[in-house]
Amino acid sequence: MHKMKILLTGSTGQLGKAILSTKPDNIDLLIPERKNFDLSRVESCKKIILKEKPDWIINCAAYTAVDKAEEEIELSKNINSYAPEAFAKCINEYNGNLLQISTDFVFNGEQNYPYLENQITNPINHYGYTKALGESLITKALKCKENGTILRTSWVISPIGNNFILTMLRLHSDKNFLNVVNDQIGAPTSSKDLAIVCWEIIKLKKAKNLPFILHWSDAGVTSWYDIAEAVGEIGIDLGILERKAKINPIKSIQYPTLAKRPKYSLLNTTNTSELLEKRPIHWRENLKRILIDYKKLNLN
Repeated sequence: MHKMKILLTGSTGQLGKAILSTKPDNIDLLIPERKNFDLSRVESCKKIILKEKPDWIINCAAYTAVDKAEEEIELSKNINSYAPEAFAKCINEYNGNLLQISTDFVFNGEQNYPYLENQITNPINHYGYTKALGESLITKALKCKENGTILRTSWVISPIGNNFILTMLRLHSDKNFLNVVNDQIGAPTSSKDLAIVCWEIIKLKKAKNLPFILHWSDAGVTSWYDIAEAVGEIGIDLGILERKAKINPIKSIQYPTLAKRPKYSLLNTTNTSELLEKRPIHWRENLKRILIDYKKLNLN
């Protein structure tokens, strides 16, 4: 049986690591080292792709420092916009496929109901702009739309790496009081569930003629404040925390950041859920699973 060859970028990030740990058996996974496959230097990436000719590229690599992107404009654009465009052009040459991971930040957050896949993007910060530009450059570059999938997700969390959950665990331990914004509404996404969705898309893309743009996040709706509270409560239940901080809900305006954040960035995942026959798990349940995994990794 033909082993599918897949090139994974961003293998050291939260999603990249989850993709590695959920890899099906019949996959030959190429994981180029960052020094050889630097998305800010696209020519060297193109050489590797055209030499290896992977059946799929899963592009998890991204410039994700939302506030720094307001200053490192060229670098974030090279990584988030021009590299994905180059990948699309490469796969045209040998009929490969591209799975591009995108973000809820391509929307401005001004509506108060979940965003559909076909809505027009209108980002309000530079990170969102570079990801939206990446989407449109891929769309223009692909000779055959069937060979590409854009998978938008939101607020990725996991038991490793750099994410809100682990920051909150540390702050609950270290501080008595915390201020956390409560007027940015969305849904977190378990990196493990997102990785499983990536593999399902690859498996079903051709068989089901899946749409060009798909959305995935955990079920439910929440704010950063609610997540911070839940981390404290579940952390105590699991014996990870001895105590939790008192959390004061604040407005975004009281916590100024370089980049503006969308007020409401919930993604409508109904279509993806039906097509993949996979129901998203509620964010609080996934948060508990993540904290159980965190405990296994750190406290044994």
